[in-house]
Amino acid sequence: MEIFRSENIVKKYANHLALDDVSISINEGSIFGLLGPNGAGKTTFIRIINQITAPDSGKLFLFNNKLKASDICHIGYLPEERGLYKKMKVGEQALYLAQLKGLSKKDALKKLKYWFEKFEIQAWWDKKVEELSKGMQQKIQFIVTILHEPKLLIFDEPFSGFDPINTNIIKNEILELKKNGSTVIFSTHNMGSVEELCDHIALINNSKKILDGQIDDIRQQYKSNTFEISFNGSIENFKTNISNDFEIIETDINKKVSNDEHIVRVKLNNGSTPNDLLSMVLPTVQIKSFNELIPSMNDIFIKVVEGEK
Repeated sequence: MEIFRSENIVKKYANHLALDDVSISINEGSIFGLLGPNGAGKTTFIRIINQITAPDSGKLFLFNNKLKASDICHIGYLPEERGLYKKMKVGEQALYLAQLKGLSKKDALKKLKYWFEKFEIQAWWDKKVEELSKGMQQKIQFIVTILHEPKLLIFDEPFSGFDPINTNIIKNEILELKKNGSTVIFSTHNMGSVEELCDHIALINNSKKILDGQIDDIRQQYKSNTFEISFNGSIENFKTNISNDFEIIETDINKKVSNDEHIVRVKLNNGSTPNDLLSMVLPTVQIKSFNELIPSMNDIFIKVVEGEK
């Protein structure tokens, strides 16, 4: 079921067109990747969803109703920039921000106690924010963002400042939030995290949406019918026994373990099949592995954005 939708969003700043006719739809209980290079329009779009700024034209819907000011209580936003008051104590500030989101002091204290214990950060309660590292501050902001259990969560570069261990902790928490029914808009430049977490993505470049779809469908869409083959035997015999329907695009991609071991990438042309290729080379070499190369989201991101230039 759809939880959020934007229709034909346009936003201009003076002579700069930040968003040009951007429409997206996000299903409930999913993690939606909002991607794009720096300056593409992602932050502007996020600010519009949070009603920090308004579009010049277009419509936004939450729960199939037009987005209104009171809907902010259903949204949790973790910005990339730190938004904590540096001179305030951590616990005092977390309690204050939780109450701004509509929680009673009693409920806020109960929930904060749970999260501080879960993250093993009870000792931070009476520290000033300025005493915390960048990653520690981000962890506090993560807690404050999700504390009121909003239906729609927006994370802008949520792993910024985290080491690999804490990155994994937050990734697992995001997946747990999804499992419990939350919907997440996830903006990042880390394509590995996109593949790991997201169900669906939209790619914005130069203010326009240029790609939209499910991760698996997009990766299949951009595959090039190329296979990587590892084998023992003569590389010359391999080359000799394949027809013109197959194009060898790389040989010995990685260093050979021995003079007899090779890794080759082959592109299938003219409607040829993997079985056709295997039937030609099996009599002359010993196949160790045979895998189709599916492009990563990082490869697709670069290809699509570069293609727009």
